[in-house]
Amino acid sequence: MAGLGALVVTLAFALVALGTSPPEAQTPTKKEAPAKSDSKKADDARKAESKRKEKLDLNSASEADLKTLTGIGDAYAKKIVENRPYKRKDELVSKSIIPKATYDKIKDDIIARQKK
Repeated sequence: MAGLGALVVTLAFALVALGTSPPEAQTPTKKEAPAKSDSKKADDARKAESKRKEKLDLNSASEADLKTLTGIGDAYAKKIVENRPYKRKDELVSKSIIPKATYDKIKDDIIARQKK
């Protein structure tokens, strides 16, 4: 039994000398970075949001600009453009362009400006 204890102590010293510590003493590893596609999407969304300091005009915004809004994809952006002009932004719901839940997410980021 004493020989086994001595062997364990010797092995521990050898590991320390090699610069390797037992698994219990190792510091946790950092989490892996998100996949590039997720990271790129997040960066693109942040860039679009930072560019959009003022509200997005439903009557003049491009489909690409509309798709930067939360919950607006290709289909909704196309429907918004096809059903112009809008007198009020809430017409998106009253004309059944987008669902109320989606409208609630974007209503603070949009406006329906009138041509003069």
